[in-house]
Amino acid sequence: MRKTLQLLTALALALPMTSIIPATTTSTPAQASSPQSQEIGTEESVSVRVGGANRSTTVERPGSGYVKLHFTDLRIMPGDVLTVSNPDGTEKYTYTRDLKASLTATVDASGFWAMSVTGDRAVVSVTNPLSRVRIDKLTRGYTEAEMSAQPSVQSICGTNDYKDAVCYQSSNPTEWGKTPAVAKLLRNGSSLCTAWRVGPNNRMLTNEHCFTSTTGIEVWFNYQCPTCGGTNSATVTKVLAAQVLKYSAALDYTLFTVNNFAAISSFGYLELDARVPAVGEEMYIVGHPAGKLKKLSLRDNNNGGGYCVVRAVRVNGSSSQSDISYMCDTEGGSSGSPVLSRRTHKVIGLHHFGGCPNQGVRIDLVAAQVNSLL
Repeated sequence: MRKTLQLLTALALALPMTSIIPATTTSTPAQASSPQSQEIGTEESVSVRVGGANRSTTVERPGSGYVKLHFTDLRIMPGDVLTVSNPDGTEKYTYTRDLKASLTATVDASGFWAMSVTGDRAVVSVTNPLSRVRIDKLTRGYTEAEMSAQPSVQSICGTNDYKDAVCYQSSNPTEWGKTPAVAKLLRNGSSLCTAWRVGPNNRMLTNEHCFTSTTGIEVWFNYQCPTCGGTNSATVTKVLAAQVLKYSAALDYTLFTVNNFAAISSFGYLELDARVPAVGEEMYIVGHPAGKLKKLSLRDNNNGGGYCVVRAVRVNGSSSQSDISYMCDTEGGSSGSPVLSRRTHKVIGLHHFGGCPNQGVRIDLVAAQVNSLL
């Protein structure tokens, strides 16, 4: 009898839903759920020298969304500056002999990775003719055609209902007001997740399956459309992940800090709602599905076009009864997104699994482990 009831519950969750929400407190997912990280770029070997008579060069990869360069054979003269920027100089990173002082260099045994530059061209320059560097490899974002060919954990449950975050600025100002604290993660220049500021201090949360080592982790704030339905991003603020404070595979979370916290402190923060939410409670998700400009997943056509709701609680996830489930639309790259209650506008879940229904880790379980570190 118990197995029969569990099977019926799972089948019910897989079917299109109306506004009537079953009072389900425990569940096994109706289909295999998968972590929602996403490959969005690739690495290439190159050999481009900068210095001497050639003190400036442009590296271009047409159609790419970003270019991230690795430098080796470093000889930056005292007082000189190596600059990596976009063509108009609105995004610029500078490096001296003291690479770590920049807070944007990922140093390794052969040289360092500079911060990525948004767009398909990166301009590299030095001022002293005696300075020498060599670009020996790069990562660059996939073109639109390449992205469409990539496998993705796509969990569009019926009609795709998520929209650019700014689309809700007027109709849902409270929900929209929570979106600035959410950031895109670029992992090692080629894959992505989502992360968000938790509490007023230098603390951020994402999934454990996204990373447990901060090496090569970029955090992009304000990667979002300034106008509804736009294609270009507002000015992006990028920082590097600095230190992992705690992580758990069983609850699939990583709590971490960033370099240059002052640069992102103005984006606000989210608060944890350390309770088991109610079945049928309205909720929403903010994230970067498929690496896109920030989206707000608020509506659910499976619920008669109404708001997304919690479908079940104490669902089996990375551990027994660790998750909640919902039909809000997500895609690869949504891993690490905050799931917020429309009643309190605080975080009730940490999204990590795709599938219809989707799943997020219960934030009451995460809070019990991280509250003392916030």
